[in-house]
Amino acid sequence: MLFSPSGLSECLREWEDLEKNYQQIQDTHRLYKQKLEEVTKLQDSCSGAIARQRKKLKELTVSLEECKENPQTTKLSPEDVDAITEIEDSIKDRADAFSEMEAFLPKKNGLYLTLVLGNVNVTLLNKQSKFAYKDEYEKFKLVLTVILFVFSFTCRFLLSYRVLDALFNFLLVWYYCTLTIRESILISNGSRIKGWWVFHHYVSTFPVWSHAHLA
Repeated sequence: MLFSPSGLSECLREWEDLEKNYQQIQDTHRLYKQKLEEVTKLQDSCSGAIARQRKKLKELTVSLEECKENPQTTKLSPEDVDAITEIEDSIKDRADAFSEMEAFLPKKNGLYLTLVLGNVNVTLLNKQSKFAYKDEYEKFKLVLTVILFVFSFTCRFLLSYRVLDALFNFLLVWYYCTLTIRESILISNGSRIKGWWVFHHYVSTFPVWSHAHLA
């Protein structure tokens, strides 16, 4: 139950407590903004360092291939060949490590998300947020599937109105468009959604939209 001051003295004490709490809120928010700026700088620094090292690793890979293709020029010993093989294996492992790092760093949107959302950052920066968004996506599909099934049954067997049919088709268009956006965000955050599944939703949007438009 909330405290309600009844007299002036209690109101003054309550105001003093609120003032102290307000100062704490200001300090906390100031610290939050400072940490947020630090995180942004760290993100940019990490992304830049990964990009630079990837470029150098690519150049090193090309140089190592040239060394292997021209053994007469470089005169490779068995130890040199083993060293090259070890470096190449490490480069492959590092590429996988960079991919894991980038899963928690902001990245540029793909073409579809750029067209729909612009340059808004859709990268979720912790596993809990990723799992929560995936779980919400699954719930969204389940709920909308049930609603669409009931809607289609009603349009087919109970009520046959042009307006109701148009609403059903527009709901389908919205559902498929929303699915493609959510799935693109999930893929951007590392979800392994099958390409054919996403393509099916892209393709399904157009005939449904055409039917809704003609209706």
